[in-house]
Formats: sequence, structure tokens, C-alpha cells
Amino acid sequence: MELADILTKEAIVPCAKATCKRQLLQLAADKAAELVGGDALQIFKTLTEREQLGTTGLGEGIAIPHGKIDGLKGVTCVFVRLDHPIDFDAVDDKPVDLAFVLLAPKGAGADHLKALSRIARLVRSNNVAQEARKTRDAKELYQLLTRAKGHSDAA
Repeated sequence: MELADILTKEAIVPCAKATCKRQLLQLAADKAAELVGGDALQIFKTLTEREQLGTTGLGEGIAIPHGKIDGLKGVTCVFVRLDHPIDFDAVDDKPVDLAFVLLAPKGAGADHLKALSRIARLVRSNNVAQEARKTRDAKELYQLLTRAKGHSDAA
């Protein structure tokens, strides 16, 4: 699974103004609902319930909030680049400024895990996170995130 399979150009939020985790999750839920035709409140609730189980802040300024949603047709991702890092209770206690919000259908166990793994590999290699922090342009961010597909797999 490549990021281009689950991330569209419309799912990039390049200059988000969220000032806390709750605002980030709400913004992502609203964007996801707009893209998949779902219920923003239900998506937000799913994301916040998952965060209560334990943080999805991986460290180094990156988070992958995720959850499973009834009625979703496939795995989808919303990428949010924050203008200013926020506290996210990340494992390294560093603030988060890059979030990949991943949503999957209720029965998508393997696909959900593959997508989580793919995103984690992507952001931990090839300076993708550093490059994403340098641009505020949605098109450039999409190209960066989707063109980096094979680099970490080849190593």
C-alpha cells in the first residue's frame, strides 16, 4: 500500500491553525467528513476515544491519530501540517506539527495496519518530515508525501 492509495490532494491541510490536540482532531474530522461524506462528529468521537487509550504521537513532531469508522468504503488519510506545534502528549514529550489522520472501515484490520506501518516508515526516512515542515503549499506537500513511496522500501 502506498500513500497515494489513501491520500488525495484534497486531503492536505497545509497551514492549520489548531492550538491544541482537540482542535487538530476536530479539524481533521471535519476534513475527513467532507471527503468521504461521513459524520464529522462521529469521526471526531472515534479519534478522541482512540487517543484516550494512549497517545498516537510517535515523537519527533509527528502523530498518526487513527480510528475505524462504520460505513467507510476504504482506508483514507488526511494530512495536517500545523503552523505552530502543539502539545499532543507524544511519547517523546515534543510538540506535534505533522499529523497523518488515518481512518479505516470497521473490518479493515490488515489494511489499517499496513497504512499505519507505511506512514510510520515514510516519516522516519528520507527527510520527509523535515521537507514537509518547509512548505506551506498543499500541492507540494502532496507531491512530497506521495513521491517518497519507494525510497524507504528500497533500503
